[in-house]
Amino acid sequence: MKRFAIVLAGAGRLDGNNIHEVVLLLAELAKQGATYQCFAPDMLQHEVINHYTLQPQYEQRNVLYEATRINGCDTLPLTELNPNEFDGLCFPGGYGVAKNLCTFALAGETYTVLPEVEKLIKEFHSAHKPIVALCIAPMLLAKVLPSVTLTLGEACDAGVVAAKLGANVQLTTEGEVCVDTTNRIFTTPCYMLNSDIAGVARGIAALVEKLLAALN
Repeated sequence: MKRFAIVLAGAGRLDGNNIHEVVLLLAELAKQGATYQCFAPDMLQHEVINHYTLQPQYEQRNVLYEATRINGCDTLPLTELNPNEFDGLCFPGGYGVAKNLCTFALAGETYTVLPEVEKLIKEFHSAHKPIVALCIAPMLLAKVLPSVTLTLGEACDAGVVAAKLGANVQLTTEGEVCVDTTNRIFTTPCYMLNSDIAGVARGIAALVEKLLAALN
């Protein structure tokens, strides 16, 4: 069975991961015969958003602790992720990816990627192991691996920045998957489009199918 490392950015689409995307990805991997282990950085979130009022809450929350709300205490600190133990690396989306795993939501085109995340991306890429990025998460790859082919869905500001960094940005619609066969990068837009949960599920299912086929 193929085993994947899932890197989480918290819980909640505005300050962590989009929970739909995480759960659908985990479920689809299991459904198609793969296993996974979730990880998250042991650090404070950039900010905390009240998902009812959509306003900031003036408190502090830990990314790792919040990630366990999705996958339970089986979620491990990111420092324990050993690339040699996995067949691929996955990044679900949500604005927390652009706030906690990198600074794109804050700094725009001058953004940086969390050093631990950058190191893992380079290690998996150097080992020719596939990397999955959903929704906004391809921005991590655009910064670290600037020549990759990826999608962020329709034309958007993020896509403009990724292209400036050297990425080959492909436009896609709901349920479509972009595969960079040279770099083994798998992306799908999810909620970067005006999709419902069914559309997001179709895209993730198609991505996992292509991912596992490429490993067989």
